[in-house]
Amino acid sequence: MRILFGWHLARVYRNTPSRRLLPTLRKTLAPAMLASLLMLSPQAAFATAEGPWLVVGDSISAGYGIDSSQGWVALLDERLDEALGEDAPQVINASISGDTTEGGLNRLPALLDKHHPSLVMIELGGNDGLRGLPPTRMQANLASMLESVKDSGAQPVLLGIEIPPNYGPAYTDAFRQVYRTLESEYSVPLVPFILEGIATAPASQKLMQQDRIHPTAKAQPMLLDIIWPTLEPLAE
Repeated sequence: MRILFGWHLARVYRNTPSRRLLPTLRKTLAPAMLASLLMLSPQAAFATAEGPWLVVGDSISAGYGIDSSQGWVALLDERLDEALGEDAPQVINASISGDTTEGGLNRLPALLDKHHPSLVMIELGGNDGLRGLPPTRMQANLASMLESVKDSGAQPVLLGIEIPPNYGPAYTDAFRQVYRTLESEYSVPLVPFILEGIATAPASQKLMQQDRIHPTAKAQPMLLDIIWPTLEPLAE
């Protein structure tokens, strides 16, 4: 590489009159050095680029029962635009109602390849809990997702959820502990319960839909306010 670059400069010196040498070198060096960097490290230019923010979630993030423009993901996109202007990352919502951690794990590689995100929010686990799936399997799936996100060079963020106590305190505690364990093992930012004060509030009848699982449109700004303190430092 040094030989080729040196040969290129020698040709410029040889073929350029002295009075035009400095302007010519200025025009030549910048693209030549950029080409050299790209050849030395194909990933260098991509690593410095800011990619979009990706949300991989279930019905809570997909906006079940409400217009998608009212959901917390759409509101996050608007808040980033207000806070950062032209520097705001695009927010891509890849959430699917009914999705489990296994489904998210299966979908993730293609999403990373397609969007090249700089940050990935994982909001999954609720459907695992509602189906009574083993928390150990849920933890393994989420761990694999976190590893894939980190391997891609993106920043993972874990958005936790809690489930009704239908399966007893032992299962509920094991389910809740999954997020805490992953937070510790992977040093990942965690929002422990994204519906804190919404699903549990005295006024939850107005903030939750009739199924008592999905938040209403009125609750979406509150949901974003719960998540935002974790995202704001990453946006800055």
